[in-house]
Amino acid sequence: MLEQKVLRFLSKHHLASNEPCVVAVSGGPDSVCLLHLMVKLKEKLDIRLHLAHLNHMLRGAESDEDARYVSDLARSLNVPATVEERDVKAYQAQKHISLEEAAREVRYDFLARTAKSIGTERVAVGHTFDDHIETILMHLVRGTGTRGLRGLMPSSQLKSQGISITIIRPLLEVRRQETAAYCQHHQLKPRLDSSNLSLSPLRNRIRQQLLPLLEGYNPQISQALLRTASIACDDLAFLDEEVTRMWGEITQSQEKVISLDKERFCNLPVALQRHLLRTSIERLLGNLKDIEARHIEEIINTLRKAAGRKISLPGGLIFVVEYNRYLLAQDPKALSPFPPLSSEFRLKIPGKTKLEGWQVEATVISQQEAKKEDEFTAYFDLGKTGDRLSVRNRKVGDRFQPLGLREPKKLAKFMVDEKIPQLWRGQIPLVCSLNHIIWVVGWRIDDRVKVLKDTTKILRLRFNRS
Repeated sequence: MLEQKVLRFLSKHHLASNEPCVVAVSGGPDSVCLLHLMVKLKEKLDIRLHLAHLNHMLRGAESDEDARYVSDLARSLNVPATVEERDVKAYQAQKHISLEEAAREVRYDFLARTAKSIGTERVAVGHTFDDHIETILMHLVRGTGTRGLRGLMPSSQLKSQGISITIIRPLLEVRRQETAAYCQHHQLKPRLDSSNLSLSPLRNRIRQQLLPLLEGYNPQISQALLRTASIACDDLAFLDEEVTRMWGEITQSQEKVISLDKERFCNLPVALQRHLLRTSIERLLGNLKDIEARHIEEIINTLRKAAGRKISLPGGLIFVVEYNRYLLAQDPKALSPFPPLSSEFRLKIPGKTKLEGWQVEATVISQQEAKKEDEFTAYFDLGKTGDRLSVRNRKVGDRFQPLGLREPKKLAKFMVDEKIPQLWRGQIPLVCSLNHIIWVVGWRIDDRVKVLKDTTKILRLRFNRS
């Protein structure tokens, strides 16, 4: 009966495919049951199986015995296997993360590499109905949005170290007691992980303490949570459609940076704002495993704040408020049209000067040759600027007299007034004479060096990206 139940589940969720499939086997009842069932179903599914087992090196001899058991099981079922070991504690120390998170990252990296080695993206794992319920509760305890209420999905996409895999969960409607009974019936004698008895991991505390307590309030708590998960899936399906429809109108993607149109985004219902933010983050990071509801709410509460406000998010992501848009990126400076300068550069006048990311062309021309061009070309009275000019980034205390003003003003105030994005300000090239800044490139020249009717020698400076 269990065989038919799994087959129906795979068919219902369109998971039956003739593509090769890696089966993740820890040696416990759930994964051993999964492997045995997949072997029995492989002809009906027309699939080629490959077993994958990772020794996390966390339980000494017990972990080694698990690996030997799984290797023997693979041989007895005539399934090719990849059995390897990784030092999870060393990885944890290197990454400064929890042991659970380290084990998860190392395990899925191993599974992704194994899948790639046999030419597939499909990995079957032994998550059961009970894991599904525990995951919903775990998300609630940690603080989740609607997405977390879904719990585990029949299939999900995952990317590890640039390798994409599809995780499928054939046992998601099967209870743990069913997998244990199946193993007993087929005399499979799976291994028992002693760490499952520890109350240190949150999932174990939920399994051993919280669920029994909740069942005292509602004996049907699992079914109640399942209904909640189903409703959350329906709501998210609608939100996904809406976000897909409006994506191009509100967002722009460039070099791993997503920008959101400020006015249009703020006019959305808050439910769509939250979902659009989660979708944007997922596209940038590849997953939402460390993104909690509190992170999204922190962003929502920052939307009306002044330009320049930043929020640091998991995964090295930064949310930035600008004047007309919001930025989500690991490096928002990537959107700046100005390559950073590491030092000050002297300009050849006349001539061409190569800077980091720029080529500056300096030409001496007549009044008749001067014509309006783009913001990266400017004209000056050479008699006022002199020919000893340099290019640098801003310094503390810089002052500048913008064209049209009678008095100098602080450069920082000018940049604020011009609504120059804060993350760009330190990268904007400044052309300087011996006395003062003569041009904030891309914006305005200094009034004191402008071309007048009696100017005889005009200096034209043109900045080109190199």
